[in-house]
Amino acid sequence: MRTTPSRAAALAAFLAMLPCGLAQADADHLESDLRQRFAEAPGELTIGKVSDSLLGGETAAEDLSFVDDDGSRLDVARYVVEGDYEHPDAVVMEGLRLERTGSEAGVLTADRVRLDGPGGPLPWPEGPLRDVDFEADELTAEGLRLELEAALVTSADGKKTLPPTDPSSGWLTMERLHATELSRQAIGHLEMSGIEGHGEGLEEMGDGDFTLASLSLDGMRHLQDDGKEPTLDQMTLNDLSIVSDRLVADLARLTYDGDMRDGEGGMRLESLDLDLARMIELAPPEKRTELRLASNVLTGGSGRLALDAEFDGRWEALGRKSLLNGEGQITAGDAFRWNIDAELPVSLPEGVEPAAYLAEMEDLRGVTLLGGRIDTTLADLGLFGRMPAVMAASRGVSEAEFLDQARTQAKGFGTMLGPEVGALLNGVVDMMVGQAGELTVHLTLPPESDADTLAADPLGLPSKLSMRVETR
Repeated sequence: MRTTPSRAAALAAFLAMLPCGLAQADADHLESDLRQRFAEAPGELTIGKVSDSLLGGETAAEDLSFVDDDGSRLDVARYVVEGDYEHPDAVVMEGLRLERTGSEAGVLTADRVRLDGPGGPLPWPEGPLRDVDFEADELTAEGLRLELEAALVTSADGKKTLPPTDPSSGWLTMERLHATELSRQAIGHLEMSGIEGHGEGLEEMGDGDFTLASLSLDGMRHLQDDGKEPTLDQMTLNDLSIVSDRLVADLARLTYDGDMRDGEGGMRLESLDLDLARMIELAPPEKRTELRLASNVLTGGSGRLALDAEFDGRWEALGRKSLLNGEGQITAGDAFRWNIDAELPVSLPEGVEPAAYLAEMEDLRGVTLLGGRIDTTLADLGLFGRMPAVMAASRGVSEAEFLDQARTQAKGFGTMLGPEVGALLNGVVDMMVGQAGELTVHLTLPPESDADTLAADPLGLPSKLSMRVETR
């Protein structure tokens, strides 16, 4: 049977109109879903235009804006759902701007945010999008900027404006952010690069600026309040620089392994450079003399202190008993080096599964110590040789007089707290005199003791521990 030209034309027209009709259905669906989701909060939603590509596969809403009754605002220049609408391949937001008011006043902007494997066309929990709280297999964001303001506080009657409870403010920019396995409770991997920031009124640092080349985080869990403390498996930080009112420092690298499920973890701090001379210049005039004395002792007059540190911990389950091992080292440039090495057999609380308990243990609270040893060594790299001259000058006495006073004080503490403490303090004086370059303390713990009890009475530790002091 032959199809007539008129019927063929009608069929072609129908086939041409079919994707357009389906596309418009998806566009209408997106607008309906957006309005329904944002209707759950007081405020006004406006959408400039919704559309779909000619052959489907991309549904977009343009000039999306939601203004909350409290003044908070969300703007998205273009919101795109890629792939099948109900089960999209990705959701893309361009020109994102999220403004918060009140106690959390601030503005977050992003040039582009892409979520792969979002699980739906609106990949955030129920309600309007008020935080960057997405759920997706993967997220990539570019051109991020966060501005935080000191939030004004109003009186109970709403008639007066009071000073902010937190006067800090600042901004942070980020070239790129990439994250995988996002959910409300966890993020599998998060990596940020090209970070710069400025802060004012910060409690510990005052006003300051910082740059950070990159930061990566792995295995973040319990991010929402589910009754458990948030955990982090691994972290790597590269090239941090800080210049503030109270701190001027550069850090080459910091790595952290907090996942103890494999039986080991640790931390590395590489090349932390503290510019003490610059920090003294920024300090109040009345504090500069005291700070300069401390700097001279630590740095020998260079005004710069370099720090490196590393700590490793391991655990091993041995039936009803477990073994904890740890070792660490801190090196402070031309000042000192401190080492610690510990081996502690412990008994865990009744009913716990050793591997799970040890993997999440943060300290020794709740465990019973079954003896063990702790060895620690302090080595002089120049600090102790500089101490007598500086300390004597600060007290207005000669070096010989200062050292005599130090010997007398060491003897007095030994009389009060025991001969082991006296030997420890005498060892410090030996290092200042130049008679020793290292001071080592060997501690042996009692056969069975409660860690909480030992920690609650630090002054009583010498009488409970076996302590041996060596100098060389």
